[in-house]
Formats: sequence, structure tokens, C-alpha cells
Amino acid sequence: MTVNDTPAPEVWFLTGSQALYGPETLDQVAAQSQGIVDRLAEQLGAALPVRVVWKPVLLDATSIHRQMLEANAAPGCVGVIAWMHTFSPAKMWIAGLDALRKPLLHLHTQAGIALPWESIDMDFMNLNQAAHGDREFGYIQSRIGIARKTVAGHVDSPVVARRVGDWVRASLGRHELSSLRLARFGDNMRDVAVTEGDKVEAQLRFGVSVNTYGVNDLVAVVDAVADDDVDKLCTEYADTYRVTPDLLRGGERHQSLREGARIELGLRAFLTDGRFGAFTTNFEDLGGLRQLPGLAVQRLMADGYGFGGEGDWKTSVLLRAVKTMAAGLPGGTSFMEDYTYHLVPGEEKILGAHMLEVCPTLTTRTASLECHPLGIGGREDPVRLRFTADPGPAVVAGLSDLGDRFRLTVNEIDVVEPDAALPRLPVACAVWEPRPSLSTSAESWLMAGAPHHTVLSRAVGVEVLEDFADMTETEIMTIGADTTPRSFQRELRWNAAYHRLAARL
Repeated sequence: MTVNDTPAPEVWFLTGSQALYGPETLDQVAAQSQGIVDRLAEQLGAALPVRVVWKPVLLDATSIHRQMLEANAAPGCVGVIAWMHTFSPAKMWIAGLDALRKPLLHLHTQAGIALPWESIDMDFMNLNQAAHGDREFGYIQSRIGIARKTVAGHVDSPVVARRVGDWVRASLGRHELSSLRLARFGDNMRDVAVTEGDKVEAQLRFGVSVNTYGVNDLVAVVDAVADDDVDKLCTEYADTYRVTPDLLRGGERHQSLREGARIELGLRAFLTDGRFGAFTTNFEDLGGLRQLPGLAVQRLMADGYGFGGEGDWKTSVLLRAVKTMAAGLPGGTSFMEDYTYHLVPGEEKILGAHMLEVCPTLTTRTASLECHPLGIGGREDPVRLRFTADPGPAVVAGLSDLGDRFRLTVNEIDVVEPDAALPRLPVACAVWEPRPSLSTSAESWLMAGAPHHTVLSRAVGVEVLEDFADMTETEIMTIGADTTPRSFQRELRWNAAYHRLAARL
């Protein structure tokens, strides 16, 4: 999915040194740092849609400051990786680091993976000084209070490559939100608290622009869709999914399928023309729409759009960010809602779903395209894709507005197969076992004030979301295998104290 014309994303690689070493040594520094970039790019692989760009070695405060300003201004630069190959006196970095507005990763590495013990001399020692050059750099970052991620180890290490890759993915998500436009069709579901939030603060914090459009603005576009285009999309549905016979041409509900296709084409055109990357709908505000958008929303999510039901723009924003961070990874990511529990002792599970809108990227199986009654919204029976999410480790994450800050709550989970078939459940769903247990997970989630709408992802993990939270100055609370309700409550209290002390006057 493309909604803007910004250049292909890049991560800039900056190498620190100083003129003291002379041209011969500095030539070696440049060559070795280029070698690090090549190995890093190879390790990150084709799965990451980003290019690692080497920049000339930085030797003085003026060139460092200029490079940081250029990174800020470059629309394709999503983040900066810095490495002190030799010793780069840190006072040279003060103005540059203070000016940097892009995410920063401090890579603590060196050119060679093993020391040549028998041949080491002082020339080798002078050239390979990252062990203490990076400590100087670490000090000045801490002294200024620079938010950054620090990764130590050789770039040939799969662990180092994974951690750098996680940071790159988080940078892509942060970069996407900096220019994201979100269309709300109608307002929030009436009297619901958690889907509300400060849209001005969201634009200040994340960059996303959230605005409301009348549903009938969308209806006008839907009504203008050509019948020939509806025919083509219905054929595509038949070729892609297991379509129930009543929806096929000549079936008694074929008109319902055509209406679903018309809504998809109109909604897609509206979002494309307005350069929107995310949207919300609300079953309480459907205007002239004949169906609650179900199939259309599922397919747009599969194409990477953010979505939130009932006007939940925060979840839509988070979904678009996670979709961006998950680019090229298997597993899928979807809008989700904790619906009901299986509370048999020792077998506790959560059944998650929504009225219609679960993304088909959660399954590798062919989804069934069906039409069923929906006893809410007062419209015609909507079409939707029906399936069960594939099993595997995953996370659920929810974004809530606490008034003085946004909080991202994340729970590590394991998606599992249902205990039995669900023949009468007319919607897509996922079943999961939350870590460390359902009781601890639920108690912690409730203590955090986390929302009932979430993003479920089998593609990205906790470290990516932690990096993203750091980059966007968002509080993050993680519920995992080692969590206890008491320790989680203490962390909430510590965080509350920190954020009140750190708040700007």
C-alpha cells in the first residue's frame, strides 16, 4: 500500500573519528566502516524495505552538526546508526546530537570479530579503539539525555542483526506515523470512554493527522462505483476465497456480495484520493451505507491500512504502525478485541474476534466468504471473511490515552487452535493463551487501563514495540512470562511518578 510519494526509506550510518590519526589511518577507518555497512545490509536482508547508507567519516563538530541537520531534513531518512570506530572526542558531538530529531541507534562494534593475538601492535591498537571510543560516545549521550537504543556485538552475529533489524522496523513505524492521515467516518461509539483521546496530542507525539468525514461523503463515492468494476471485483472474490453458493452469481444473496464489493471499491477510492493510510468506521453512524463494511475493511487491512472499529482512531493508528513495522515478515497483523473467556482450570484461553473486522493475514488457509445476519447497526446482512487465526507466538497491544501521556500495553501470547470447531460463529476469530496466565494477564491489563480494542500481531515481537515506544516517547507496559500482578502494579506506580516528575511545565 502506498499513500505518499516520499523516497524509499534509508538508515544513515555515521562513523566517528578525529583528524589526529592522519590520512592513512582515516582511509582504513573509512574502508572498514564501509565494510561494516555492507555486512549489516547483508544481515538485514531483503525482508527489510530499507537501505543502509554509508556517510563519510565525521572528524569535527561542524561536519557532525551538518550531518545531523541533513538527516533531519531528508524525507527518506528514518533513523541514524552511529559507531565510534576510533576515539572521537565527545564534545564534538554535543551540537549534532542535540539537533538530531531522528531515531538513533548506537552500534558498539568493531571491524574484526577476532583479535590477531600474535601480530597486535600499537598501530592495530590505535586503529581499533571502539572499545573505549564508544564509551566516550555513550557518556555524552547520557550527559545530554539522548534517547537511543544501544546494541553491542559484531555485525556478523545473528543476535546483533536481529536487534538492529527490530530497531529499523520500529523506525519505519515511527516514520510512517509522522505523515499519516487518518479518516474517521463518523464519530466514536456513544458513551464509550477508551476510544476517546486527544487528537492534538497524538499529532504532536506521533505526527498523525486525525480528522472526521461525514459517512455520506463516503456514500457518494460508493454510489458512483461502476457496475463493471463491481463485476470484476466479484470475480476476484470467487478466485481468491471459498465463496458460499448463495453469494455466487445466480445465488439468492449475490446482491449482498455486489454491495460489499461496491463498498470496498468506494472506500478504497476515498482513501486513495485523500492519501489516507488509516480509517475508522462506526456501526452507530452508517449514513446511507446499506451494509456495515466488513469484507472491505478486512481486505484493506490485508493491504496494510490501519483500522479501528467504533471510531477507535488510536487502535487504527497503532495498527498502521505495526503493519509498517511488520513489512516482509510472515504471521500477519490485525485489529482485534478480547471477546470472551474459556475459564476451565488449566485450560484458560481467550476467544478474540470483532463484529466483522479481523484481518485475513492472520491465516495461511483460504478464508470462506459468507453472509450472515448482524443484529446491530440496522442495515442489510453484511458479507465477511470467516477463518480462524493460525497458531504461534504473538503479541496483543493496545494504546490508551491517560490524559498526561499515551500508554502502550503489550501482552505476549500464544495463538492456539480452538478446542473444537466453531460452526455457528459467523465471524473470523483468534484463540490464544496469554502469558503468563489468563488471570495475571487480565489483572495486569485492567490495572494498566489498557483498551478492549487491540492489535494482534504474529509478525513483530516485544522488542520492536519497545523501540517504537522509546522513539515516540510513549510509556510501555509489557505483560510476559515473568510478570506478576504485584510487580506490574509497582511498575505502574513507578511510571506514574516518573511521568509526573518529567512532565514539561
